[in-house]
Amino acid sequence: MRNLWRAAALAVLLGPGLLQAGPAIQTWVTDNGAKVLFYPAPELPMLDIRATFAAGSMRDAKLGGVARLTNGLLAEGAAGLDAQAIAERFERAGARFSNGSLREMAWIALRSLTEPANQGPALRTFVQVLTLPDFNPAAVERVRKQMLSALDQLEQSPSDVAERAFYRALYADHPYGNTPEGDRDSLTAISGADLRAFYERYYVARNLTLVMVGDVDRKQAERIAQTIAVGLPAGKKAPDLPPPPALTDARTVHVDFPSRQSHILMGTIGMQRGDPEYFDLYVANHVFGGSGFASRLLTTIRERNGLAYSASSYFLPMAERGPFMLGVQTRGEQAAKAIELAQRELQQYVANGASAEELEASQRNITGGFALRIDSNRKLLQYLTTIGYYDLPMDYLDSFNTRIEAVSVESMRAALRERIDPEKLITVIVGQMSG
Repeated sequence: MRNLWRAAALAVLLGPGLLQAGPAIQTWVTDNGAKVLFYPAPELPMLDIRATFAAGSMRDAKLGGVARLTNGLLAEGAAGLDAQAIAERFERAGARFSNGSLREMAWIALRSLTEPANQGPALRTFVQVLTLPDFNPAAVERVRKQMLSALDQLEQSPSDVAERAFYRALYADHPYGNTPEGDRDSLTAISGADLRAFYERYYVARNLTLVMVGDVDRKQAERIAQTIAVGLPAGKKAPDLPPPPALTDARTVHVDFPSRQSHILMGTIGMQRGDPEYFDLYVANHVFGGSGFASRLLTTIRERNGLAYSASSYFLPMAERGPFMLGVQTRGEQAAKAIELAQRELQQYVANGASAEELEASQRNITGGFALRIDSNRKLLQYLTTIGYYDLPMDYLDSFNTRIEAVSVESMRAALRERIDPEKLITVIVGQMSG
């Protein structure tokens, strides 16, 4: 069992602050402005690196899909190497490369052995992919076709159709309403010059959060960070987004879809990362729809009424206020009843809050499972990326359980009443409704 897991488990059992007795999260800024977070984890001869940029679909503007297409092309050709040569170099070094793009962020990641014979070649290839992309026309067309094909598949998935419709209805013209996949017209219109311009604007050092977790010391980590960042221009950090407008009324969107099941999403504007009421809302949702079979929502929808196998809810905090969403899948003839019950349950919960027993059970469940959330380098890498990207406190992990335990019935109820108006929800139904 890894020492990191042991430290995390002991922190849960013995109380807050114990993680601080071990290695602390270290942070600094490179000469050209990249933010670095580093956590030494010597238990395995591995190093995980993740370079994250504020370069997701919220930056697409009128070129829907340009963020994802740009990111997808990085490993398709760089420094004169084609996709096959890049993949073979990583394979020979025993390394794993990955990349991706979502609404807010885009990233590339590397997992490598720390033996110099492996790490050196893997890191050199990683740097070439990041700093010297070719955007070869043939590769552009190949990845464009892949994205168009993926779009066709997405449109055959009622859950994906529902999510896209929900974000469009909730955020309208706000950049969070952009769909990461783009659409056929925008994907077809994107040129090589558009891709190069997007890359040069957003893949710059001051827009980079670089996270490393693994078996290296501080001096080695500094050298690696400098090696990665030095090939990027300093550039400018991406500008902050405006806050999304609050909902003024309830709206329902029905998308007819040839399926027996109706996919239902309901929700509103929620909270942002670093929100002072984050922990109150996190625990409140755990009681309502985030704790599986123990949640109020699933008890009402499934156990008492037999309308669906699953029903859940969650907050998705982002740099600005992300969504609060609850989801249910049920037969078309039961959709109206499921919506009515979900809305009624939410109304009652916002009005009356949780009981002391529900709060205590949720707190135990959340804090008791904390160790499993950071029991691998990869999971810790994801947490550090969140901390760095959203400028959260460096003691976020150390203080997590303490903050959860500080939540009260009163603070949860106040936070819910401030953030959620059950009379002003976006409701999206994808499927055939009857009855």
